[in-house]
Formats: sequence, C-alpha cells, structure tokens
Amino acid sequence: MSESRTVAQVIAEHQEAGKFIQVDGIKTFVLDQGEGEAVFCIHGVPTSSFLYRKVINSLADKGMRGICIDLPGLGLSDRPEDFEYTFHSFARFCARAAEVLGLKQYHLLIHDIGGPVGFALAAENKAKILSLNILNTWIDVDTFKKPLPMRPFEMPVLGEAELKTIIHPTWHLLFSNMGVIDANPIPDEEIYAYVDLLKREDGGAAFLKIMRSFQKSEEFKRLCYEAVENVAYPIQAIWGAEDPALDFAHYGNQIKAAANLQEVHKLASRHFLQEEKPEEIAALIVGLKK
Repeated sequence: MSESRTVAQVIAEHQEAGKFIQVDGIKTFVLDQGEGEAVFCIHGVPTSSFLYRKVINSLADKGMRGICIDLPGLGLSDRPEDFEYTFHSFARFCARAAEVLGLKQYHLLIHDIGGPVGFALAAENKAKILSLNILNTWIDVDTFKKPLPMRPFEMPVLGEAELKTIIHPTWHLLFSNMGVIDANPIPDEEIYAYVDLLKREDGGAAFLKIMRSFQKSEEFKRLCYEAVENVAYPIQAIWGAEDPALDFAHYGNQIKAAANLQEVHKLASRHFLQEEKPEEIAALIVGLKK
C-alpha cells in the first residue's frame, strides 16, 4: 500500500466526488460528473459506482455527463432490509433515480448484473434510451450459471462463511486473477476499497440477498430481449476479451447474437475493464452517438 493514502481516504475522496439523493425514501449515492448528454452507468456485484469512477471522468473530459448510482445494498447507498433485491426491482429503482436526477433521455452503459437490470430498464423506458452500450454481462437469464467463485454465495450458511473470507489480501488475489490483467498500476488502497464498500455497516448482508435473488424466468428473459430487438436506439457491445468468468466465446457471442450485432469491440482486459480501459470505453460511447 502506498504511504500517500489509506483505504478510508480513498473512500472519503470517492464520496466527496459524488452526492446523495433520495429515491423513494432510500438514500442513494451518485457519481455525477460533466455536462452534455447523459450516460447512465449501471454496475454489478460485488462492486459499486467506484468501478466506474475512471469511465465517468473520461466521459466528462469528452463532453458528456457520466452518472452512476450505487444500487441499494451496495457501495454508499442505503441497505434497507425490506427492499426486493431482484433485477427487475433494481431496474425500476434505476428508472426512478433517473427521474430524480432529471434525466429525460440518456445513454445506458451496463455491466455484470447491471446487464439484466439495464435490459429491463431499457425495455420499459425505450423512449428515454439514446443508446445501449453493453459491457461483459449476459442476457439469457434462464440458463445463466454463476461463475464458480460466486456460487457459494447462493447457499445459506456457506455464503455467510465465504463472505467472511473476502478480506483485503484475498480480494486482491481474486481481483488480479479475474478482474484485471495487470493490477500493478492500480494502487492497493483502491483495490482494497472494493471490500470496504461491499461490507460497510451490514457486513455484506444485502449483497448475499442479491446473490440469492437472480431472476431466471422465461418471462424476465423475454423482457430483457425486448431491449435489443427492433429498437430505435443504437446498440454496441464492448468486451473485456480476457474475462475468465463471462468469457467472450460464450457470453460475448450470446450478446452479439441477441442484439444482432455485426461486431463486438474486444479490449485487452478481464472482467473489470472499467479499471483498465476507461478511455477506450468512453471513446466508443462518444463514437456511437455521432
């Protein structure tokens, strides 16, 4: 860890860069930088808006407004016990957050579980979507199987035990093996911040609820496909080509076929491509809207 900052200071700087809004009574953290057309980013697990911090800055530098909320139960947002931690509930929450933020139209940038969440959001708000930009995720929700490192969290007792093993050193190893090709350029305290943002006051209990609430119905799959079939807005997929969890051969081609794309932009990164390729992602979003 560098001597210049602590993990607590990294999180404090992250919080100072954003703001809090109220969405249906839930205190919700938002990163909101730049001006111009809005790019509404939806994160996955076990992350938060912190994963998009570099992308949002890059978008702002390119004349766009980058926005990412922390979904309920993650990051700096509230973790209400009575919230329904399903993809569809998150989609409706994001739609309400966009309204609170005054977004009449916006580009969507989605990743990980933010994929199914974003597909449902787009399907139910098509007139508001300017473009759909898809990072490593999945759309065939009915047949999806979690990557091996994530499966223990589905199980009562085992999931709680597994969550306790996620500490700074073990997360650093997972982050290096699955998340990025080279973690060396990323300060240790920024890598460790993911753990502290995940657990916070509830120890990660809301995260476990999310992991046990994946929607796999045919009905929800049909809703997801409505976001990519016969729509007026442009769609592109941008893939961390070395992702060992959501690999391109299966999941990238799944997205390519579902959205009827001629190509997928492959970047030399793993699952957390926002950490390694923020400039490239922002440039592709800007390029799509021209």
